[in-house]
Amino acid sequence: MKQQANKIRVALLFGSCSSEHEVSCVSAAAWADALATMPDRYEVILVGITKQGRWLKYSGSTEGMRSGSWEQDASCVPCVLSPDRSDHGLLVHSANGYELLPVDVVAPILHGKNGEDGTIQGLLELAAIPYVGCGVLASAACMDKAVANTIMDAYHVPHCHWCSAVRAEAETQRSALLTRVENRLPYPIFVKPANAGSSVGITKAHNREELNTAIDTALREDDKVVFEEFIDGQEVECAAIGNPDNPQEVRTTRPGEILTGAEFYTYDDKYKNGISKTVIPAHLPDQKLDEVKTLASRAYLALGCAGLARCDFFVEHDTGRVLCNELNTLPGFTPISMYPKLMENEGYSFAALVDKLIGLALSKKRGAY
Repeated sequence: MKQQANKIRVALLFGSCSSEHEVSCVSAAAWADALATMPDRYEVILVGITKQGRWLKYSGSTEGMRSGSWEQDASCVPCVLSPDRSDHGLLVHSANGYELLPVDVVAPILHGKNGEDGTIQGLLELAAIPYVGCGVLASAACMDKAVANTIMDAYHVPHCHWCSAVRAEAETQRSALLTRVENRLPYPIFVKPANAGSSVGITKAHNREELNTAIDTALREDDKVVFEEFIDGQEVECAAIGNPDNPQEVRTTRPGEILTGAEFYTYDDKYKNGISKTVIPAHLPDQKLDEVKTLASRAYLALGCAGLARCDFFVEHDTGRVLCNELNTLPGFTPISMYPKLMENEGYSFAALVDKLIGLALSKKRGAY
């Protein structure tokens, strides 16, 4: 398929086999709308991935992406991303089999498993196609809370006390595991699947009975469970942008905060019930805002992030300690999402932010991550 002259052809991936499938569709619709404001610069190819893992080239409206009706659209045509480096693009079904559709860059606007965890990044590395966001290792490390915590320990990024367990221990040595966790952490204890995303499968356990049930909840999402101490603190979030091969150009924002409608910031609070409120900058003294900003940069570089990440922190009420909670390597880009709002506060419109992130993808050194 012939490319329009002098335009960057962007393949925008959305959906995927993930608990955050619907949010991905909304985020990608916002990206598509932003790219549509730059028609002389970009040619956009929309590729939706169903919950069953089917790839479809989609030519319908962004409203169809937001409503979830895109899969039934008559414009959908089966396609696959070729791992063959000589193809450098998509193979789209046609009357004669498959037709090659070369692309210049891929924006995987995929949240959670099978998108934010290094899997799609590995396919893109095989295909030698530049892509927006973190590489394979950083994506996988940030997705796995136990691995991310271990790296932060090694690089002296302060965070809460924690421990973890794999499925084998949780299923065969449950009583001993409960005792080990209780000896390590006081109640209440947050229990999380190591690999999930967006607060899915997280429980706040107040006693042994709740801890036991919480382990089962987490194991429904992943084969590894992470236990973290409860921090009585203010939850704040920074946006980070830049490539680690040019660390002096990496930028982090002052943090914002979300005033939630639940005991802790749930998936529904983020994306469904609309009762959370964004405050930028967060209600903190200037010195503390700058401390969070500095630690966000340290965590971003320690974990090898590229392109972008949202860095989440606690500021403990009694002590003022700043503790890194986690980094999200492809944060939400919905109209209420914190990452684009933080960058807007720094002077980036949504369209300018998207343009910047694609530029970072195209300038990222191959094999650097």
